[in-house]
Amino acid sequence: MLRRRDGRPSLAHDPPHRARPPRPPRTHPGGPGQLDRRVIGYTDAYERYARPLGILDARQPNVVRYVFTDERARTAYPEWDRVADEQVSHLRHGASIHDPHVAALVDELTVTAGAPFADRLAAVPSLPRRTGVDVVAHPQAGTLRLAYETLAMPEADGQRLVVHLPADDATAAALDRLNGRRPGALRAVNG
Repeated sequence: MLRRRDGRPSLAHDPPHRARPPRPPRTHPGGPGQLDRRVIGYTDAYERYARPLGILDARQPNVVRYVFTDERARTAYPEWDRVADEQVSHLRHGASIHDPHVAALVDELTVTAGAPFADRLAAVPSLPRRTGVDVVAHPQAGTLRLAYETLAMPEADGQRLVVHLPADDATAAALDRLNGRRPGALRAVNG
């Protein structure tokens, strides 16, 4: 089930300045998934994955803000530098810097995160990766290898859908346990 950040089960009341995103695909029920840098919607499985990491602790959860301002992110992402680079790359290419929400986030992170954010923003831009594997040190599930695919949402003003799937059998089993399912309910992605 897709939930809003306030816990309600739908995206029916998105802010009027944003196009309403479609529901995430149901081809992988129970798999972790999120919409956009701002976490505007997520599955129950994403909540079980993200809440122990601290991603959903903020009143208005935002993955970029979490990566740069929450110390737990450096523990959660053993490859933090690469994750940080990719978050800035998606921020640059996903929405207009003239969008007041993006501009406010950039201003905020330039001050609160300092050089780790500002230096990446000032560096030569690179295109964001649409696919890859993130390694996550999860406090309840252990080391997870999550294959991700980022899908741009046309007419959605820079919003994107990020789908995570287990990249190996050990991660599939760990996610099954985290979600209270018998092992084998999710399958590893080959490729």
